[in-house]
Amino acid sequence: MKWRNVALAATAFLAVAFICGHLVRARSGDKHESLRIDGLDRTYSLHIPSGYDGKQAVPLVLALHGRLGKGSGEERLAHLDKVSDEHGFLVAYPDGLDRSWADGRGGTPSDKNGVDDVKFLSALIDKIGAEYKVDDARVYATGMSNGGFMSGRLACDLSSRVAAVGIVAASLSESVAANCRPAKPVSVLIIQGTEDPLVPMQGGSVGRDGSGGVVLSHTKAVQKFVQLNLCSPSPRKEHLADKAGDGTTIDIAIYTGCLAGTEVRSYVVNGGGHTWPEGMQYLPSAIVGKTTHNLDGSEVIWKFLSQHLR
Repeated sequence: MKWRNVALAATAFLAVAFICGHLVRARSGDKHESLRIDGLDRTYSLHIPSGYDGKQAVPLVLALHGRLGKGSGEERLAHLDKVSDEHGFLVAYPDGLDRSWADGRGGTPSDKNGVDDVKFLSALIDKIGAEYKVDDARVYATGMSNGGFMSGRLACDLSSRVAAVGIVAASLSESVAANCRPAKPVSVLIIQGTEDPLVPMQGGSVGRDGSGGVVLSHTKAVQKFVQLNLCSPSPRKEHLADKAGDGTTIDIAIYTGCLAGTEVRSYVVNGGGHTWPEGMQYLPSAIVGKTTHNLDGSEVIWKFLSQHLR
């Protein structure tokens, strides 16, 4: 049984790499660029919404891929280009080195090699802002898995640039949480499935041998940001029933009364797996868990992000 679980996890990661790195074809109007940081060429794609005319400042969302993925695949997983076209924001899909992000857990190639991804993403915001009309008060980040953990790190280490983040299938590493002292409060939304086979909902070590680092539980990650933002400790609660008939339900906790109008939201997908809500079911649920269709993750994340200014 132990080796079967290892094989399933390995298969899941490889599938994420395939989907997030190889299945997306460039769309007309999208840009594929690079910038040099610390002697390394860093690459990214930029989706320009169909209605962009360069006259009015628009929001920018950094969409961060999972481990073994590439930036070009994030739209395939989460249909963010479609949401961008509908709501008029730029989406940048940066590539992590060695298909990974230095999210602070210590286990990824980028972490082990001392890559400064916070510096890279800050420089990327600068570059896009110099080339397009970006609203500096509406710069956001979102991501899944490794990209979700990196988004959480940005809430801690890049609060001077990022107004809000959306974290999917991830929480926050213990080491990042211990040193999280944002210069400014950041609004945070965290979505996690109770049956995630790769990132434990209850926290602890990630990976069979703990090589994925030690992470906070979903509840502790949410509470960390509630405390940092000095939110009211009593959230408003909502429940989404299983109208899609896929065996999942969703419990939502909304923390308000926070510093500078920020907000913290928790979305617990009961029965959900290591997946993006309403995203691609990139492997059978027996391997990565279920994808809920009772919530459109990309739309919900964008609505949340768009309500907050830096």
